Amino acid sequence: MFGVSLGEIALLAAVIAAGAVLTGVLAGLFGIGGGGVIVPVLYEAFRLLGVADEVRMQLCIGTSLAIIIPTTLRSYLAHRAKGIDLGDVVRRWTLPAILGVASGAALASFAPAAVFKAAFAVIAGIIAAKLLLGRSSWRIADDLPRGAGMLGYGYLVGLCSSLMGVSGGSVSNMILTLHGKSIHAAVATSAGLGVPIAIAGTVGFMLAGLPHQSLMPPLCIGYVSAIGFVVMAPISSFVAAYGARLSHALSQRTLEAMFGLFLAAMSVRFIASLV
Repeated sequence: MFGVSLGEIALLAAVIAAGAVLTGVLAGLFGIGGGGVIVPVLYEAFRLLGVADEVRMQLCIGTSLAIIIPTTLRSYLAHRAKGIDLGDVVRRWTLPAILGVASGAALASFAPAAVFKAAFAVIAGIIAAKLLLGRSSWRIADDLPRGAGMLGYGYLVGLCSSLMGVSGGSVSNMILTLHGKSIHAAVATSAGLGVPIAIAGTVGFMLAGLPHQSLMPPLCIGYVSAIGFVVMAPISSFVAAYGARLSHALSQRTLEAMFGLFLAAMSVRFIASLV
């Protein structure tokens, strides 16, 4: 069981702060702010701190969902102010997405960490393949499906979000662009959907982790680290500006390739941890 000494809290904050700098640079460089970067960084930080393997991945996912709440909210408000979004898609996906998040959070209450490592590896690998090999001309259909198919996509986005610790942007962007939507509309829509996903996921992972509280590091509420949230969110947001400046010197295709390679490396990292 973890104690709550000032020394342990200081060490935890210091390691997460170092991770926050890396997260901010990568987030700004790749133009994202979600768990695709945060979860791998937190995983290594919590590993160095000796957090038990059976709860480490779930703790990373829950904390990531909490960290990205302000990011997704700020992004959504900015896009809404410009009038760029697919409001109908957001409305039709929100409820099934929340149900998908709830399913993932329920799974976190009893499933082994290997399930979440495997899910991250598979989903990140698919996104990496799309970034590295995909073409703008790729299409599944010219428009989104109706009825159950539409609701199914919303559920899938929410489930993937809670399994990876992301706001769903990477998954929903891929679905929308493969169904004929522009990348700008897809990004704005993902930002709107990310707000309820991140909030629902944070609450769900808090509740799911309560039975395992004795295995958590100091100042955790279930699978959400308060120190991780308080330390990482402002630092990564501040440092992201420097990563963004660097990104302006690179082409969009170069950034996509770099992020794809990063996700591919993280996918391999989590596959290796399962062996």
